[in-house]
Amino acid sequence: MKEYKTYVFDLDGTLLSTLADLAASTNYALSCYGMPQRTLEEVRFFVGNGVRKLMERAVPDGAANPRFEQVFACFRTHYMQHNLDTTAPYPGVMDMLAALKAKHKHIAVVSNKFYAATQELCRHFFGDYVDVAIGERAGIRKKPAPDTVNEALRLLGVTAEGAVYIGDSDVDIETAANSGMPCISVLWGFRDRDFLLAHGAQTFVASPLELLP
Repeated sequence: MKEYKTYVFDLDGTLLSTLADLAASTNYALSCYGMPQRTLEEVRFFVGNGVRKLMERAVPDGAANPRFEQVFACFRTHYMQHNLDTTAPYPGVMDMLAALKAKHKHIAVVSNKFYAATQELCRHFFGDYVDVAIGERAGIRKKPAPDTVNEALRLLGVTAEGAVYIGDSDVDIETAANSGMPCISVLWGFRDRDFLLAHGAQTFVASPLELLP
């Protein structure tokens, strides 16, 4: 794989296997308000655009449902308490990050997950391997807009030159293009190869260690 100076990673479906905990919190919030449960596969295709959009897709009638804000708040509270129940790095991720760090690469995480959860998960699992972690927050557009990626680059003190974006979804492919970066699509995440190809993916890796130069 080509060597880069800066590696910007998506989080869910790229570094961390988070689907089971997201689905559990989704269904907990739905059950609290007597709403139908969602399957794991449904939740898999609901994620990628932030947790608010996840719940808009999960709740009947979405944001137009008069109880939507209550369900969404219930989800957030439950997820912050249970986001470590089954979540873990994908096999090979820790070795890959350690190898990149040993080569003095800049490493950032940019996620559409809400800010507090992004920070907590990155601290818990990755510690000093990740230099900057940015999640969804007020005042900055989320992916696929380039704003959060640009903010990560600013905090790292680097530019998009020599940087690469790594993710598992169509949102990540768009984000990389909007940020002026090449994109590497991973095949162990929430979307399969055919879906990614249909959304413009060009470079794939089947395991984290394939990212190493």
